[in-house]
Amino acid sequence: MTSDVVLRAVDVTKRYGGTHALKGVDFEVHEGRVTCLFGENGAGKSTLMKILSGIERPSSGALELRGKRVEFGSTVEARDNGISIIHQELSLAPNLSVADNIFMGREKTLTTGAVDFKSQNKEVAGLMNRLEEDISPTSLVSSLRLGQQQLVEIARALSVNARILIMDEPTSALSASEVEVLFKVIRELTGSGVSIVYISHHLEEAMAISDQATVLRDGNIVANAQVKDVNLDWVVGQMVGRDFHLGSPPEQKPNAPVALELQNVSVEDINHPGRYAVQNLDFVLRAGEIVCIYGLMGAGRTELLESLAGRVPLASGRVLLGSTDISGLSIRERISAGLGLVPEDRQRDGLVQTMSVGRNLSLASLEGFIKGLFLNPQRESQIIDDGIRNVHVKTASPHSAIGSLSGGNQQKVVIGKMLATDPNVILLDEPSRGIDIGAKSEVFGLLSEQAGKGLAVLYSTSEVGECLSIANRVIVMSKGRISAEFTAEEATKEKIMAASGESEAAHTNGN
Repeated sequence: MTSDVVLRAVDVTKRYGGTHALKGVDFEVHEGRVTCLFGENGAGKSTLMKILSGIERPSSGALELRGKRVEFGSTVEARDNGISIIHQELSLAPNLSVADNIFMGREKTLTTGAVDFKSQNKEVAGLMNRLEEDISPTSLVSSLRLGQQQLVEIARALSVNARILIMDEPTSALSASEVEVLFKVIRELTGSGVSIVYISHHLEEAMAISDQATVLRDGNIVANAQVKDVNLDWVVGQMVGRDFHLGSPPEQKPNAPVALELQNVSVEDINHPGRYAVQNLDFVLRAGEIVCIYGLMGAGRTELLESLAGRVPLASGRVLLGSTDISGLSIRERISAGLGLVPEDRQRDGLVQTMSVGRNLSLASLEGFIKGLFLNPQRESQIIDDGIRNVHVKTASPHSAIGSLSGGNQQKVVIGKMLATDPNVILLDEPSRGIDIGAKSEVFGLLSEQAGKGLAVLYSTSEVGECLSIANRVIVMSKGRISAEFTAEEATKEKIMAASGESEAAHTNGN
């Protein structure tokens, strides 16, 4: 063991019943360096991080902290030893303030025993200033957009002054500028001797900030290298052990009917009354066509898709599904009419965590198996079995808890839930958020397959590479308007980025 190793997993295994999540893993964290842990969903990354941070205990093997064997019975014990974790899935209390969330369980108190809110708010203000984000300590978390909630998670981890900081997908909801600020903070931390373990499915981003690359596959460490000595192809090859690609645009049928049409659509910014998140949009989506909407944070992508699905009202304009005006319909009525949305935040908006895999799959199709006042269990089982098969969900059983699935398989459940409603148009907001490159390939392949059967697909993304895959057309949004439109043949990374107002440097750092 080299002298700069501050934390080490030694021959660590972890079993969950018959599942062998980790198989004799040796993993090292170096002082003042960023170690990136690469791997597909289900490779064992999160399990290893849970063991290092005291959430789980290994089935066998040991942990060594600065050369001494340690056992953590809880995250509090790990935190007391200088180890903190930023979770991939947000673990905030939306009904509490930012400051309350950051100091939950370790509140600052006055000599009287009362909570010292003034001191807490002052420290939180300093943390937000460090992250260059204008978030009030007293703001309710529920009032923040997803990217800001992610920054609150990061601020909470920074507040404990950890010497070893585990970051599990810390940038999945951040804009390019927010990622740049986070990277600046990471460099400050490593400069002061803090060790970082970094997990991200944004491979280029991870390579840009990391010193050491470690690859997990099927519960085993399969590769270790200095980042300066390897490239992206090496990482991908070690991760998936096979060639992959995100697919090609499906062949379009000439004169395909119009599936969705937007006529002069505007959507108000709910966080800033009087402003518009989307302004005067017109476009047409045809049956069997895949259209990608690209834009930076704040471009209006999410607001547009949520308004089309009925979650946010239109300020003006019309939305036609085929020839039917659905502008005044509810979400349920739009689903029944043949339009469904796969939301950006699958944990909060796409899944019910207390339900099984099967019940999540069938949830949006209740009307299809109601018989009188009762559910038809045979029909529901058929819908569930078809959904698992059609979207290739990897699960031990339809009765398994939804939380037992990897992020990629959870995303396929959300997609399968909407496909079970037999839609004509499916909307997907950041469909690859928080899933690995192998699962991303499966999801995009699934969308291409469904488009080949006539489904119209409209998806949004903040990753340029995802525009240059299965999309027949790319629509670029900037400040609520369409700034450019390209066919698959015309689209290039440079054109898309230029139309969005994004610089090459910002994208390299932020993606």
